[in-house]
Amino acid sequence: MSGHSKFSNIKHKKEKNDAAKGKIFTRFGREIAVAVKEGGADPNNNSRLKDIIAKAKANNMPNDTIERSIKKAAGEGDTTTYVRATYEGYGPKGTAIIVETLTDNKNRTASNVRNAFTKGGGSVGTQGCVSFMFDEKGQIIIDKEDCDYDAETLMMMAVEAGADDFSEEDDSYEILTAPEDFSAVLEALQAENLPITSADVTMIPQTWVELTDETDIKMMNRTLDLLDDDDDVQNVYHNWDE
Repeated sequence: MSGHSKFSNIKHKKEKNDAAKGKIFTRFGREIAVAVKEGGADPNNNSRLKDIIAKAKANNMPNDTIERSIKKAAGEGDTTTYVRATYEGYGPKGTAIIVETLTDNKNRTASNVRNAFTKGGGSVGTQGCVSFMFDEKGQIIIDKEDCDYDAETLMMMAVEAGADDFSEEDDSYEILTAPEDFSAVLEALQAENLPITSADVTMIPQTWVELTDETDIKMMNRTLDLLDDDDDVQNVYHNWDE
């Protein structure tokens, strides 16, 4: 369970400014709303809600914010209905981009996503045009500086919990799981009070594209920034080797 990991590139970084945290909380708030409407407000009887709460906590969403989101979604006055939509397309030099959205207005979201691709010199493709270039994996990132365990001990803990892979970087550890094992592994690691900085089921590129032209880099960043700024966008995955 070794080898170089590019987990910093798996998702476009959202830690550029203070608004990033609000974006993440908005994302989980919508996920919670959908889960509550589909399966009820009790996480003990709603496995999807339980999983989302675990991920939200791993991404430092405060408990009171989580509770407010659940109560709001369970309230009779909340009539907002969100639907999922995924868009796939291409950025500069054929870079592959996947955009996952959760929206109450698909027409608005489709227009915004298409606009983000166009302004970055790219284009939206058909469903499935780039997703075959990615593998779906559960991904857990642990802060190395605040972790009390060495790499070997942590790797054994992860393997025993059901993880598929373990990688060590300069400042972090990355643990990968099969999507169906993600929640169980995350729960086991959270029980050890490990310093988890992020946890989610993500899309990992099978190959990477390097951009060397400054114009291409600028255009790619423009697309990703526009997508990050859109509240309807939940996740953005790409295979640009930054």
